[in-house]
Amino acid sequence: MARISKAKQIEIQNELEALESFRLAMADLRDPRRQQGQRYSLELVVLVALMASVCGADNAEQMATWGEAHEHWLGGLFTMRHGTPTQDVFLRLFGSLDPEQFGAVLICWANLLSVRLAALDKHIAIDGKTSRRSFDRKKRKPTAHTVSAFMTQSGLVLATIPTKRKSNEITAIPELLKLFDLSGATITIDAMGTQTKIAEDIIKHGGNYVLAVKNNQPTLHKELIATFAAADEQTACRSDAQNPKRTEKFVEAGQSHGRNEVRRVELIRDLSHIGCAPRWTNLAFVARVHRHRTILSTGKVSEELAYFIGSDENATVDDVARLIRQHWSTENRQHWVLDTAFREDEARHRAGNCAQNMSILRRIALNLVNSDPNRKVGVATCRFRACVDRSYMIELLTGSARLIDSSSR
Repeated sequence: MARISKAKQIEIQNELEALESFRLAMADLRDPRRQQGQRYSLELVVLVALMASVCGADNAEQMATWGEAHEHWLGGLFTMRHGTPTQDVFLRLFGSLDPEQFGAVLICWANLLSVRLAALDKHIAIDGKTSRRSFDRKKRKPTAHTVSAFMTQSGLVLATIPTKRKSNEITAIPELLKLFDLSGATITIDAMGTQTKIAEDIIKHGGNYVLAVKNNQPTLHKELIATFAAADEQTACRSDAQNPKRTEKFVEAGQSHGRNEVRRVELIRDLSHIGCAPRWTNLAFVARVHRHRTILSTGKVSEELAYFIGSDENATVDDVARLIRQHWSTENRQHWVLDTAFREDEARHRAGNCAQNMSILRRIALNLVNSDPNRKVGVATCRFRACVDRSYMIELLTGSARLIDSSSR
């Protein structure tokens, strides 16, 4: 009998660790299919789909092709009397899986990863995304829209939840906040989520908030505009010696995407002019951001004012500027990556719950890619490497497996 080299033994051990980690993460996932005539186990179909997604497969057809190419290797991990899953098998399973239950698999992985990253990342941005091609005119089925919680420093998607039909982010966000630990974290949300109940929920669960304010909160918006206008007038009418410095200021400038931008952030802690302040739990400050942009190629100048409210009385104006700036990393590092590296906007999965579940699958794959502490290339290149280097793919999968092992001891 041929001896197995030490390197091969380590490779096999890593593969077994990855497989066991998936079994633990999927322990509570219920198989919606009938047992009669079932050819492929739930575990096999989901695991092959995820590994294929990490390796660059963006749809069910490509997942089936990846499975066929790795049939011999997969046969050493699973019993496959009928070969690897076909395109129809992936579509039927993900079309029938309960998105909330499958979303719990994402949360399980993210919680394990966040144990390692929690000390470094306390800023969670919440934002929604629509899969543009998921609508179905014939069945009058709208596009799939999900709301996600994103750790801005690590690039980790903590949780995601689909918005229900005839609903929106306002009803989805409170449900999302229940899915992960908010203790010590600052939650940033755009104007859609600026609701008194959402602010109350964040504080109740041990977090702080920074919320954008627009015309969907007309009274608060007008009072913020009036407060800063009064502060501007006071500053103009008094000398530096007379000015009580009630406005804290921070200015930063940068150049990117072919434009120069200067951002001036102003913060006021005196809420005496905010009549509706008592409605907002633990409201500690209001902020205004003035953005001045110049397009380098044309010289065109644009200006924008944005208003925010926050609850952390210990936050400095520098902190608030950083949180507001980093909030949009959920667009650059999650939504944009899903559209460019994972081709989510081009996906046409429409049957049943397929669009929602495939969206969750992509986020699990994105988390695995972002969990590589040594990654120096883009997500698309990282997925290509995983495709051509199976040991690297297993490394991505076992990063969480080792966390599971250590947390269970």
